[in-house]
Amino acid sequence: MSEADTAKPSAEIDPRLLEALVCPVTRRPLTYDKAAQELISPTAGLAYPIRSGVPIMLVDQARKFEPTKG
Repeated sequence: MSEADTAKPSAEIDPRLLEALVCPVTRRPLTYDKAAQELISPTAGLAYPIRSGVPIMLVDQARKFEPTKG
């Protein structure tokens, strides 16, 4: 397998899609982390992966991190 086959794609997410998506836990807007290919919910402390250009909006598939306060 070549390095190109294992590289993470860095496709842009459609801004209209980003405006429509909300965190399934908090129902608040998400932010897009292009480098990590994740949609971030800072309030919930969850980062939802984007795989092959498709946001995976399942809590059990999200990466957890310490949520922001305020």
